[in-house]
Amino acid sequence: MSSTNPNPKKAAVVGGGVIGGGWVARFLLNGWNVSVFDPDPQAERKIGEVIENARRSLPALYDRALPAEGILTFHNDMASTVADAAWIQESAPEQLALKHKILADIQVHAPKDCLIGSSTSGFKPSELQEESINPGQIVVAHPFNPVYLLPLIEVVPSKATDAAAVDAGCEILRSVGLKPLVVRKEIDAHIADRLLEAVWREGLWLVHDGVATTQEIDDAIRFGFGLRWAQMGLFETYRIAGGEAGMEHFIGQFGPALKWPWTKLMDVPELTPELTARIAQQSDDQSGHMTIRELERLRDDNLVGMMRALKKSGSGAGGTINDHEASLQNHGSIDHLPVTVDRQIPQSWTDYNGHMNEAHYVEISAQASDRFMELIGADAEYITAGSSYFTVENHVCYLQEITAGDRISVTTQLIKGLGKKLHLFHRLMMIDGQVAATVETMLLHVDLKTRRTSEPGGIVATNLAEIAVQHDRLAKPEQLGRAIG
Repeated sequence: MSSTNPNPKKAAVVGGGVIGGGWVARFLLNGWNVSVFDPDPQAERKIGEVIENARRSLPALYDRALPAEGILTFHNDMASTVADAAWIQESAPEQLALKHKILADIQVHAPKDCLIGSSTSGFKPSELQEESINPGQIVVAHPFNPVYLLPLIEVVPSKATDAAAVDAGCEILRSVGLKPLVVRKEIDAHIADRLLEAVWREGLWLVHDGVATTQEIDDAIRFGFGLRWAQMGLFETYRIAGGEAGMEHFIGQFGPALKWPWTKLMDVPELTPELTARIAQQSDDQSGHMTIRELERLRDDNLVGMMRALKKSGSGAGGTINDHEASLQNHGSIDHLPVTVDRQIPQSWTDYNGHMNEAHYVEISAQASDRFMELIGADAEYITAGSSYFTVENHVCYLQEITAGDRISVTTQLIKGLGKKLHLFHRLMMIDGQVAATVETMLLHVDLKTRRTSEPGGIVATNLAEIAVQHDRLAKPEQLGRAIG
């Protein structure tokens, strides 16, 4: 049931800290082979822990399975690390001299047509390119932690960078589910970090002046405007705040306040040992009862839940997930039956017993029914034309526990497809082939204009007749026609 990737591409990651490890996980879980260079003797352990978190959370964003994982290798020399790489990512500490040294070493051995992205938070590409043998090869590719979940990548070229190379690099980033934002002008700290620094400066002043604690500041963000920003950002949020009159009215109403001394954007309190200790103590009081790995998993689970919620409307990160999901393969067949679902179970689908809640068995079978409808031609175009299938009955048999992180494949057998009725039987299968549950489903063909049952015609009727011939040869499922009791 596992997919294969016969011709995986190779990504090279130089520097395996928090950000570098996130890059490794993002490429690896999207089917790329990844080579790593990092002199830290603990690099393999640290990156392994990041990958485990990613395996738990990244596939949970999608309703299709990610490609088979690539192969991860660790190297002691730059030449073997970057050889034959299609993407190279440098994630060394924020020291310009160190980055110059590493980038020079990379360029000696890297393929000449391969972009080298730097994870730098603040340096401009022209600064990174100083004394480079091939300046146009180096760009800023600034991610956000955790890289394996958050889609935004700020791509900053310089005047030396060929536009076609940037386009090709962005296509690579999109292929692993990222959202490249090409920054049109070089500027220190790019776009997002400049915004973050403004909030960070003001937060430091609020703690320094005793106005708020670290937890109170975090509460102001996470219970308030942070929720709006996740889906709409800054300007669209304020457009709504302007009411029917829009952004122009908002600026007219609140613009004069910008001249008032509300903030201290250009100043920062001196980070004395006393202030640093106060911030550290408040931070420990806030979340010191959890380990860093527990905090990461909590963060990841919450991010998955919020981003999955955004998928339905396609807002913000949800649109990027939908685009990437559409590019993931639907897998073929098992036991002469089409695989209509192949996915990982997200943490949010589990209940107080620690296994998948019963409602999601029906949800996953509905996804399988939708896919079967697509296979017979009752797809989005067919529905737009005025016909569809409505589910009228389900019967679920729960055979073994399904837990978060389990990969589930669903096969669908056509029991009857004549006339108005579509009778399907779904098997939910674990990765070892065991059947974890079955869902028997009855659907009726409906004319969407009248909202009454009708006979399917055209390609749908033809496809159903052909599949019926094939599936009639198969044994009838043991659970078919089961009733409670």
